[in-house]
Amino acid sequence: MELSALEKEALLLSLKVGFFAVAWSVPFAIATGWVLARKNFPGKNIFNGIIFLPLVLPPVVMGYLLLIGFGSQGIFGKPLKEWFDFTFMFSWRGATLAAAVASFPLMVTSIRLGLEAVDKRLETAAATLGAPPGRIFFTITLPLMAPGILAGMILAYARSLGEFGATITFVSNIPGETRTIPLAIYSLTQVVDGEALAARLVVIAIAVALFALIVSEYFNRRMKRYIHG
Repeated sequence: MELSALEKEALLLSLKVGFFAVAWSVPFAIATGWVLARKNFPGKNIFNGIIFLPLVLPPVVMGYLLLIGFGSQGIFGKPLKEWFDFTFMFSWRGATLAAAVASFPLMVTSIRLGLEAVDKRLETAAATLGAPPGRIFFTITLPLMAPGILAGMILAYARSLGEFGATITFVSNIPGETRTIPLAIYSLTQVVDGEALAARLVVIAIAVALFALIVSEYFNRRMKRYIHG
């Protein structure tokens, strides 16, 4: 099946947005997963709730909050524009931010589970032998939780490909800039004779998401085999 120019544009933009959404999120997701898995502190339940808000908030609400925070007159958006001439508005960077926020809880969940599967006795033994915390994390903890990280990245990537509500609210629906596959499907359903192209994009979206889920399940099974020996 040869892709049309519109399909190629939407697919490549979606893949680009998903890639950068995951790449930007990984360090923060690892840090957040580690805090939730290993630390107890006052307000942890509230912190946990805030992290998982994107899963339960209506996407339009999430997009509105991003607009308030990172819009051209937003709390963070205005200083970024004035000081660094950097903006998220009406660009693929804004679509990436919306996708990253929407997919972040899924990545954190997988990373947290991967970290909880790591045998703390290995870390304790390394500390007893005099290894510093940083070396223990990068040489023992991080490699052992790698399947969880990879599974989380793949799930987050799949979720990023399907982001719609927050994206269209935050950065609009601009061809070649913010019109990812979901937004392209929406646009095609609004025009005469667009149903055929919309259906083709639906098939492409399903195929990409299904592949991502299969790969994620593979890493989840590896993690379960590690847990249960």
